[in-house]
Amino acid sequence: MIILKIGGSILTNKDSTESEIDAVSLKRIASEIKSSLDNSYKELIIVHGAGSFGHPPAKKYKIGEAFDKSEYPEKRIGFCEIQNAVKKLNMLICEAFIEEGLPVVAIPASSFMTANDKRIVEGNLDNFRKYLHKGFIPIIYGDVVLDDELEFCVISGDQLIQYLAKNLNPDMVVLGTDVDGVYNKNPKTHDDAIFFDKFSSLKDLDTLEGTTNVDVTGGMVGKIKELLYLADLGIESKIINAEVEDNIFKVLENEEVKGTVISRGN
Repeated sequence: MIILKIGGSILTNKDSTESEIDAVSLKRIASEIKSSLDNSYKELIIVHGAGSFGHPPAKKYKIGEAFDKSEYPEKRIGFCEIQNAVKKLNMLICEAFIEEGLPVVAIPASSFMTANDKRIVEGNLDNFRKYLHKGFIPIIYGDVVLDDELEFCVISGDQLIQYLAKNLNPDMVVLGTDVDGVYNKNPKTHDDAIFFDKFSSLKDLDTLEGTTNVDVTGGMVGKIKELLYLADLGIESKIINAEVEDNIFKVLENEEVKGTVISRGN
């Protein structure tokens, strides 16, 4: 089994003032996945980010922050707006995948997961197993869920990866981002950024510059923390650049692709 996460920055135009899909990247990635599955049978789960669809309303309504009871009706509407926005994105992604002949089936986190203080505490994965057994590709995405402590919170695609991998024990975990892997600073704005081909300890995080672009380094720190937890369970993962043509195909085929491996020490 392979768990493949595709970042929202790959699938959407994050700089757009309106929620907008990146149709070219989406079609290419769908085609690469189809080519790999045609080449050899694989059980595959896809996780995708929220990109320009989910982030603006989540920021607007400050979902996941403590609030006064008088704000509850507004926060509830915010929850609904976010859920609807990411559902729209997922529908567009599923449409593109189905057009390529990929049997994807959406399983929204908000329909079966709950959290406590922003961490998933409940989510029965039996349906994932059943769909996989019947040859489907379950697809889940960054979403809002009910939270026992905070009423509502946002669950990122990166946390979903950790939860899925911890419970399903995949053979491979891959994160497709918009950079080649982990750097000590934003490689898009720093020519002297140093690339790491392997990360194995939280101590390595000290080398990262935390003030760079949140989607590259700030967001990357969060990804690494989730993946290091998996490394402790013996589950290796790899962060690659999904914007590079054929990288998704190659990594699914277990071919050499530049990226950062997150694993135990050695």
